Amino acid sequence: MAARRERPTWGPKKLVAWLRATEPEVRWPAPSTAGGILDRAGLVRRRKRRRHASPWSEPFAAAQSPNEVWSIDMKGWFRTGDGVRIDPLTLQDAASRYLLVCKRLPQPDGSQVRPVLEQAFREYGLPDAIRSDNGPPFASVGPGSLSSLAVWWVKLGIVPERIDPGHPEQNGRLERLHRTLKAETATPPMATARKQQKAFDAFRHTYNQERPHEALGQEPPGSRYYSSYRPYPARVCSPEYEFGVTVRRVRTNGQIKWKGDTIYLSQALKGEPVGLSQRDDRNWTIQFGPLAIGILDDHARCIVHMPTKKVLPMSPV
Repeated sequence: MAARRERPTWGPKKLVAWLRATEPEVRWPAPSTAGGILDRAGLVRRRKRRRHASPWSEPFAAAQSPNEVWSIDMKGWFRTGDGVRIDPLTLQDAASRYLLVCKRLPQPDGSQVRPVLEQAFREYGLPDAIRSDNGPPFASVGPGSLSSLAVWWVKLGIVPERIDPGHPEQNGRLERLHRTLKAETATPPMATARKQQKAFDAFRHTYNQERPHEALGQEPPGSRYYSSYRPYPARVCSPEYEFGVTVRRVRTNGQIKWKGDTIYLSQALKGEPVGLSQRDDRNWTIQFGPLAIGILDDHARCIVHMPTKKVLPMSPV
């Protein structure tokens, strides 16, 4: 009962698992018995059972080991008691559920997200892929949906994965974490932005090191996570292409030079080399690093197809 009062959002399963880990010499009751004790003490809140179309774990079948997929999102903004807007950035390892980052940003844009990610890369290494929604700063409407952040990821050897529009359940583990984060740190919000970040920091420690996770056999995420073997490099290099691939460098205005003409590609790719490989007599595949990001019509001198539908993962050449 004292543990429930201290952790009011934890259910009987989590409470018993935590108590067994912290005081293993005690014979603790089964979760069902613990639930009855809490119910009789008036410490159980009734809530309406929600129906879900499919399990949230379904899109993550490929994430078997830490650092295969990280999930990133900007949790919905809110204001602290003094009126300051809070835009929390969250970054989670999909396999272990380890919360790598929970940071309040002054502005939810790429210039604010990148330094936070750089710090995470230096501390934990690089993942194989980062999964996000389709909005800025993680994606754009340009070729391959590449934003400036995603271009940087590709240069680091990270595949940008995109969930389908209107399907947050494809990033379900992070969405579920957001619900817990809101309940434990922002219901209601803290009085000031500084106190809100302290609440985020405390939540992150508890979530990673203490809070049992049912999908992990009632072990906390910190017991399953380990850093990536791929360190953050001192120098980030542009991609190179195989022999036979025609290379063009994107100009500062987002255009490439092609057979005497200029064709607009993307501002996000300015200064970067792209490769073109002939598909047939008329069409050329445009690639950035290992990713196919569009098709150039050689006759019409324009891009006729850009794979903006988000697939998991993005299609390699």
